[in-house]
Amino acid sequence: MTLNQKIISKKAGRPVKEGEIVIVDVDACFLQDGTGPLAIKRLKELEIEKISPPKRSIIFIDHSSPSPNLSLSNDHKLLRDFAGENNIILSDIGEGVCHQRMAEDFVKPADIVIGSDSHSCTLGALGAFATGMGSSDLAVILGLGKTYLKVCEAILVEITGKFSKGVYAKDLILYLIGKIGADGASYKALEFKGCELDMEERLTISNMAIECGAKAGLFPSDEKTREFLKKRKRENDYLPLESDEDAEYVEKINIDASSLVPYISLPHSVDNVFEVSEKEGLKIDQVFIGTCTNGRVSDLGIAAEILKGKKAKTRLLICPASKNVYLSALKEGIIEILIEAGAVILPPGCGPCVGIHQGVLADGEICLSTANRNFKGRMGNPNSEIYLCSPATASASALYGKITDPREIL
Repeated sequence: MTLNQKIISKKAGRPVKEGEIVIVDVDACFLQDGTGPLAIKRLKELEIEKISPPKRSIIFIDHSSPSPNLSLSNDHKLLRDFAGENNIILSDIGEGVCHQRMAEDFVKPADIVIGSDSHSCTLGALGAFATGMGSSDLAVILGLGKTYLKVCEAILVEITGKFSKGVYAKDLILYLIGKIGADGASYKALEFKGCELDMEERLTISNMAIECGAKAGLFPSDEKTREFLKKRKRENDYLPLESDEDAEYVEKINIDASSLVPYISLPHSVDNVFEVSEKEGLKIDQVFIGTCTNGRVSDLGIAAEILKGKKAKTRLLICPASKNVYLSALKEGIIEILIEAGAVILPPGCGPCVGIHQGVLADGEICLSTANRNFKGRMGNPNSEIYLCSPATASASALYGKITDPREIL
């Protein structure tokens, strides 16, 4: 069995096959402030008088946090009131991005996790079957604690070798998306194997599985998983999990990590991928390091390593993915280095990624971002351009005010 078959089989109480539609209990679900209000309104329309949400249900105020306007303030109030009335955990402003916080505190291997956000697949890094659904589906999950799933086909991505200096997990996932295209894994599970990546690297890769259409992006649960949970004082949540040796995949892709170079995704599609060296010299106006893709301590640490003792030549926005990340970066002296280099530190959350506040671009401006999407208008202005890259490429480019290969600095 593949990883996603194993997890769904366990929940269904019997072996499942590709293409089957099964109803399963949901271990954890979450809403965020962009889509959550719609789910609550839908739940009321369904006239379910007493809700039975999964035990681990969390509401996050992270996408526009703190609120930038009256309309969103009223949405936030709706979410806070609903959480209080129904004894649901609330992760309020400053606590961080839903995907990061779910990984830190709420998700464990072999869970089925549903979020009202397309990047819910991030949690596959812990060996959970995690996917995003719409507000109506989340309303039903809050009401009944269950959902339906179609058991999907899986693509195996086997990673060998180690990254060269200046190459990171973000480069690997950009390379893969560029190779198979934005629809290369539509409604399939991407399953990764044979790698020595740490948990923060796995979270970056699983986060972007949706950018090639995947329903989930799964890693086996192994010693790296145990190590991550132990640091969060959740070692008892650990459960080893891997696919069977004879598991059947619709496609197998081999990636030698040592052969990769820094990559960059050009506007306005994530699969528009080139080597950074091919695009060097393009002037940029703003650099954004953060989000659920690359706002973790290791990401900020890479930026600090490159920027230490120097000054950025662009606007430089840094957004820690969670309060826990922020505090760790403060203790390690990372934040001080970044501020001295000219960075503006934003409160933990999604920051400018969804284009609501905190860094909307002017007409004609270019942003180099470590986020996961560069669709036209994603950051709030359809007349601007977004390029995606690793924190190393972003930091090196901020230093010179133009796209720069980080291998020239590191």
